[in-house]
Amino acid sequence: MAKGAIIVGAGPVGLMLAGELRLGGADVVVYDKLPAPSGESRGVGFTRRAAEVFDQRGLLQRFGDVEWAQGHFGGVHIDFSKLDDNHFSVRGIPQFRTEEILEAWLKELGVEVRRRHEVTGLRETADGVVVEYEGPDGPGEDSAEYLVGCDGARSIVRRLAGIDFPGWEPTRGMYMADVVGADIRQRPIGERVPGGMVMAFNLEDGVRRIVIHNESLRPPEDKSGLTFETIADAWQEMTGEHLHDAEVRWISSFTDTTRQAAQYRKGRIFLAGDATHIHMPAGAQGMSVGVQDAANLGWKLAAALTGRAPEGLLDTYHSERHPVGQLLMRNTRAQTKLYLSGEEMEPLRAVIQELVQDVAVARHLAGQVSGLDIRYDMGAGTHPRLGLRWRPDTPLKLADGTPATVRDLLRPARGVLFVTPAAADAGALLDTAARWAGRVDAVTGDWADGEDVRPDTPQALLVRPDGYIAWAAPDEEAGLEEALERWFGAA
Repeated sequence: MAKGAIIVGAGPVGLMLAGELRLGGADVVVYDKLPAPSGESRGVGFTRRAAEVFDQRGLLQRFGDVEWAQGHFGGVHIDFSKLDDNHFSVRGIPQFRTEEILEAWLKELGVEVRRRHEVTGLRETADGVVVEYEGPDGPGEDSAEYLVGCDGARSIVRRLAGIDFPGWEPTRGMYMADVVGADIRQRPIGERVPGGMVMAFNLEDGVRRIVIHNESLRPPEDKSGLTFETIADAWQEMTGEHLHDAEVRWISSFTDTTRQAAQYRKGRIFLAGDATHIHMPAGAQGMSVGVQDAANLGWKLAAALTGRAPEGLLDTYHSERHPVGQLLMRNTRAQTKLYLSGEEMEPLRAVIQELVQDVAVARHLAGQVSGLDIRYDMGAGTHPRLGLRWRPDTPLKLADGTPATVRDLLRPARGVLFVTPAAADAGALLDTAARWAGRVDAVTGDWADGEDVRPDTPQALLVRPDGYIAWAAPDEEAGLEEALERWFGAA
């Protein structure tokens, strides 16, 4: 019997997507070619919006006390404390820690992660996808209604599906190492030095990450010949600091190669995360955008697998997330030029540093880095909050006086209709939503005492499982029933 979905890749994106599908009632299994998690930490934190995605599923608290970090755009400091919204990101969380938390979550949900299963081929049928793999017991086949490639920049799923991956070839590169016992000065957002840039910041458990960019450096695609001695020599040449005797946990190199998949969906095959977009690392955006890909796709694919999806719902994954990927490509390329170019870029850096003193400019650039500026097309409607996310930490007061937050309402990964006493025809709104019971939770309550209620604060709002506002009142041009049908199918 065919499974609901097979996900290829047990990184943060694949694991997050598997959890979203399971919460939506879908059958899912994860394949990964490695025998065990790699223990590597390509990502060392996540943006504000990715933190909110984790929070709305009750996962952020599992990270324990986290360090909230200021941000920058291409090395130009932005004072987040001056902005109304909270753009601070999470710093110092190794990627393997994120994977541990997500895999423990999947175990609680009953999702199987199959290690040592390397996909070698696939074919699409009329009602599903057949996956060929090489497993611990030899070659085999498995089938599912849908297949999702979350298998990174060199995605085998993308290649086998014949999806183009156009973009820009590398022009520069960096070395990276995680070390213990190195007596070197902190440089958390980087420091320009003659010939390039160096960065050093703390991870957990006394591990310090260093990053080196030399203007003449062009790391090869094949990293097998890279040694720590090469990295230590480059660090000493650029900083004068000796770290050859440090304990080495991990080394790597990367370039500014920038590519985006032409299609995020091809028939019954989907792509998410680095399988859809690669770029120079900048502010933990890559993994964070991938986690948001998973949150966007998960509830939609679950709806299709459980027979609840309205026509065209799956197509909105590409139409909503591909533009986000395009913006990611643009802003990371801009940041790379701004951050890593030499002295000739100093006049532009100075101008941008002056511009970000303006709150509107700071908010615009911060929103691109944090992911909080995303607004999806929700169709008809004019409410100023339509298409934006509903902050998970927003405090609420339920009808019986119980305090709550938005994260409490979003945790089951269903739609939510929240109706306040100020809403006109509140009873009619609740009666309408009742026809979508099981897909949408109707909740009555109000904003918590002391919460800033502004003129654009909705009197009632419908929120999708991924936390984005699909309808808000008052709005004379859009009705609740139309929004429910658009996103949750027939009553």
